Amino acid sequence: MRTRLPLFAGVFMIMALSNAIVPVLPSLAPGTALQGAIYAAYFLGAFILVLPAGFLADRIGEIPLIRAGLLFTCISGVLLSLPSSPMFILAARIVEGVGAGLFVPASLALLNSMPGHERQSGYFMALMNLGLLVGLLFTGWLVPRWIGPYSGIVLFSVASFVPLALSLGMNGKSHGRPEVTPETAEDTFARMKAVFSSSFWLWVSAVVIIGITGALTALHPEYSNLSPEIVSQEIAMMNLATIAAVMITSHARLPPVPAIRAAAIAMAAGVVVTFFSVWGFLIIGWMAGMVMISQLAYLANLSARQGVLMGLFNTASYGGMTLLPFLSGLIAQLAGFPAAFAALAVSALLVAATIGRCTCSVSVRSP
Repeated sequence: MRTRLPLFAGVFMIMALSNAIVPVLPSLAPGTALQGAIYAAYFLGAFILVLPAGFLADRIGEIPLIRAGLLFTCISGVLLSLPSSPMFILAARIVEGVGAGLFVPASLALLNSMPGHERQSGYFMALMNLGLLVGLLFTGWLVPRWIGPYSGIVLFSVASFVPLALSLGMNGKSHGRPEVTPETAEDTFARMKAVFSSSFWLWVSAVVIIGITGALTALHPEYSNLSPEIVSQEIAMMNLATIAAVMITSHARLPPVPAIRAAAIAMAAGVVVTFFSVWGFLIIGWMAGMVMISQLAYLANLSARQGVLMGLFNTASYGGMTLLPFLSGLIAQLAGFPAAFAALAVSALLVAATIGRCTCSVSVRSP
């Protein structure tokens, strides 16, 4: 528990802070393109760091990266709490993403290499989505009752110092499996290349399926034109569905290709439903949770060293969360919301059409 508590508390606070900005995006920047850019900037910072962090986790251990990620999160929270221009907020969101980019792959690498990794990863992903949920709901509730659009940001910025303090009690730089033998940097690169090529379409599916959740989150405040409190409650439906899905899926072993194909088709339908009704968020959230857990369970069996695998997994996920919100916001501004939703639905169907090309295997299992 001394090892797991900082990870669980950390991912909860990091995600709560990251989503505290969502209900108030229209108050922080004009236009869907700039709002989408601010939302996506966090994922850009994470995208840049997750693969190097995964590589370093296999080289120096996970715990130094976990502490560094929590420190960057605290710094970004202070910066975001200062009323400022949209460009300053965008830059602070990149710093926030750097913190997540260091923390998330290192934490998943540690958990996914432990005995009972399916349950541990399931708890981690559930708390990740619970943090997103709480960040949305608390911000929506606080804005009209406290100090305006920065209410949730201030609250979770202060709270983010708690997991940073807890991380100081973690022991050393240990890997999850003490029997793991030393590995050269060349071997690590070779293993990363093999997994990337053999599972390429798995990574593509993560880009699109996870990216769709971010795109719908970024579009909804402007599309619905509702108050922050109502917006936060409606988007929270997606996180609730994801929490339920990861807790159930973490106790099952789903074959990656059929699960992702079915999820992609359902995701396309969910996008269409979301255009007409908020109930589509339940479909989107459930499919995303099912895919994430089945992918993590698959990756856990590829290698005892999980750093570069989690780096690739999070690179794909954060890449989608960076690219799709920005592109969908741009499409919405130039061609309207129907075109943006249609583009997201088509991208999900493209995943269903291409995932069958994934071999979802690796030729050599490294120690």
